[in-house]
Amino acid sequence: QVQLVESGGGSVQAGDSLRLSCTVSGGTSSMYVMGWFRQAPGKEREFVAGINRTGLRTDYANSVKGRFSISRDNAKNTVYLQMNSLRSEDTAVYYCAADQLPWRIGTQSNQYAYWGQGTQVTVSS
Repeated sequence: QVQLVESGGGSVQAGDSLRLSCTVSGGTSSMYVMGWFRQAPGKEREFVAGINRTGLRTDYANSVKGRFSISRDNAKNTVYLQMNSLRSEDTAVYYCAADQLPWRIGTQSNQYAYWGQGTQVTVSS
């Protein structure tokens, strides 16, 4: 059974940085396209960033382009989301997700088979 565990969330001030981590267990992370999603109170879960199995291809939501960076270390079965220049509108629960289909970086939550429990990111202005 594949399990994803996020860490690194917290409360910061606008303009600060955070790095989220997602560790994959029960499987080999290199088998999966990985994505980060977020969900703010009262809003639908939305795509933030995705990375293909080798790490050579990435995709980002327009709202985070130039500020967030996704990467992976398959030797450590870990995916990262570096978040810079954080804004109050980035406040949300951030989820890591894994997709078994190798030919796409999905941007819809129903394209991902496995999910972590989420980590809270709160940005104060």
